[in-house]
Amino acid sequence: MQILRKPLQRAYRKAIKLGSKATIDLIKKKGLSGRGGANFPTGSKWEMVSKEKDSEKYLICNADEGEPGTFKDKFIIEKNPEALIEGILIAAYAIKAKKAFIYLRGEYDYLESKLKKAITKIKNRTGSETPIEIVIGAGAYICGDETAILESIEGKRGQARTKPPFPTVRGLYSKPTVINNVETLANVPLAMLYDDWNKNLRLYSLSGNVTRPGVYELPLGTPLCDLIKLGRPKNPIKAVFFGCFGGCIPHCDIPLHPDAICGKECMLGSCTIIAVDEKQSIVDLVTNIAKFYEFESCGKCTPCREGTYRILNILENISMKNADMKDLDTLKELAEVIKETSFCGLGQTSTNHLLNALKYFRSEFEERVKEKKTRKRTAR
Repeated sequence: MQILRKPLQRAYRKAIKLGSKATIDLIKKKGLSGRGGANFPTGSKWEMVSKEKDSEKYLICNADEGEPGTFKDKFIIEKNPEALIEGILIAAYAIKAKKAFIYLRGEYDYLESKLKKAITKIKNRTGSETPIEIVIGAGAYICGDETAILESIEGKRGQARTKPPFPTVRGLYSKPTVINNVETLANVPLAMLYDDWNKNLRLYSLSGNVTRPGVYELPLGTPLCDLIKLGRPKNPIKAVFFGCFGGCIPHCDIPLHPDAICGKECMLGSCTIIAVDEKQSIVDLVTNIAKFYEFESCGKCTPCREGTYRILNILENISMKNADMKDLDTLKELAEVIKETSFCGLGQTSTNHLLNALKYFRSEFEERVKEKKTRKRTAR
């Protein structure tokens, strides 16, 4: 796998030789983009911060990875932490950061010692004096949001900030800040060092009803069916969920590319693929995801705080065969309102799975409602 290559600090030495501006220009030329879901050009983000005149700047590695079904960043930390740390040091040098942070998901606290060893090892070999602090998250899904991470590191409650100003202008401690994903930063030394580095390669977290779940490295545009086959499902796959926030579609042979997925009103995001076979109920799956969002809502805005609760209530009534057809229309209307009016990305994407499920698998919802009516007639 490309991501497992060992740059052996040669990339850091190359960055020092090139200088800050040339390093940023090289990353821009190589076409490295964010792997956390936004796909924003990495070099452009670095350039924004490097041009800020403030003498105090920060770099944050987002290792929160709280999206259900996503485990690619954990794979990198376990298998190649050296590339990640070297990428952090290169990024910090390029933007002239005073300090770097690794915001590690609370459930990944067992990886802290591995990261600390890698930090000591790489800093000794490179001679870098940039301090790297590991901050263990408290397990809140909202802290995957780039501004909520800032709040958490500052010791505040994890909630999203109003944007603008963006973190590149006013981030950690109100200073210019770059926030990059683990996979993004691990690719930095590889992109700098290897001429055959492929900007289109992505890590896919494959799970669900497959016998070989895991992390697969494949280029963008790979047919979805090819990835599913690698997982060796026992039964025919009827649906694919792109994590929780990415929505779902019926299983079809479409290219794994943001343009193709977005055309289906879904998001490829962090390349999370959850395969669902014909034995699973879409209604039950959607209800389970709704429980997740209701629990993880930070409560800052009314649409998300109250809406996720109401969504879950209606879905549980449907699951328990205690709903009417009009409830399906109410569910769709409520989901659209939450999507359009919520304050941050959590609320705005919390109903994607439901809206897609109602669009593509409405018959399963209607069947649950009909079962209620059948039960009532039988009772009479």
